[in-house]
Amino acid sequence: MSTTQSERLRELLEPLVTSQGLDLEEIAVDSVGRKRVLRVVVDSDTGADLDQIADVSRELSAKLDDSDAMGAGEYTLEVGTPGAERPLTEHRHYVRAVDRLVRFQLAEGGELVARILDVDDEGLDLEVPGVKGRKATTRRLGFAEVGKARVQVEFNRKDKKDMTEEEEA
Repeated sequence: MSTTQSERLRELLEPLVTSQGLDLEEIAVDSVGRKRVLRVVVDSDTGADLDQIADVSRELSAKLDDSDAMGAGEYTLEVGTPGAERPLTEHRHYVRAVDRLVRFQLAEGGELVARILDVDDEGLDLEVPGVKGRKATTRRLGFAEVGKARVQVEFNRKDKKDMTEEEEA
């Protein structure tokens, strides 16, 4: 997809997505043979539910039908939210990932897996899990130290609301 088409699509669609209380995270046009798929990824601080996705999908479809942004050929519109192991690239992504386990590729090399405790304008407060029976430790990580970051899927994590006071301490 050309930068021009990407910019035109973003300019066309972002106001509609924002009016629904969502952020436009990503736009991608993929071609498979003669078929084209326009993928639009949206999110918000509280997440997006199926009703919001359906509403924004209808709005985007109508807007695209009234414009020539996708050209004359047929295409499929897919609207969804970021995947479970989403990359964190914007400040708002880190804020939304508070209490989540994240794998960090450090800018100076190396890797760190830690839970985000807090986010401010300069960086992150993290809880680094203990190894081999040791207690977890806290660490401060500045945004400049982060090369890449990706949320990790956790299957056995207890929610804070399910933990007793003893387990939280």
